Amino acid sequence: MDIKEIRSLIDLMKKNGVAVFKMEKEGFKITLKTAGAPGSPQYISTQPLVQWNEPAAQPLAIAEAAPAAPVAAPASGGIEVKSPMVGTFYGSPSPESPAFISVGQEITPDTVVCIIEAMKVMNEVKAEVSGTVTEICAENGKPVQFGQALFRLK
Repeated sequence: MDIKEIRSLIDLMKKNGVAVFKMEKEGFKITLKTAGAPGSPQYISTQPLVQWNEPAAQPLAIAEAAPAAPVAAPASGGIEVKSPMVGTFYGSPSPESPAFISVGQEITPDTVVCIIEAMKVMNEVKAEVSGTVTEICAENGKPVQFGQALFRLK
């Protein structure tokens, strides 16, 4: 069975609202499942019925990534404190509390500058550099992306 045949089976499942499809054919076994309603398959599982005596694939060497530096120098000069993750930006510990930092404030590498909520976990972000805050780039309660500038320092 080739990929074209599998795709045509998936299309038939979508068209006819089939939630589970199992088939065995010439030493090949396949199970297709959807979320229970017509739509794209949730997963595709295939298992050969015959054992092949092929050498095991060698695992790929995975280079350990260096931790992303949350600080970079922008083209206009100065330093940017960047978001270490995707999430929601909060400039204060709670809505009633004052902001962690403000424009004109001196900060050190250990200064907590904001909180980023990711998957219901509140993550404190430290500046990791010293400087004076010149701009707050992120908006409170709004989403931020990995590597997005949160603050600018001089």
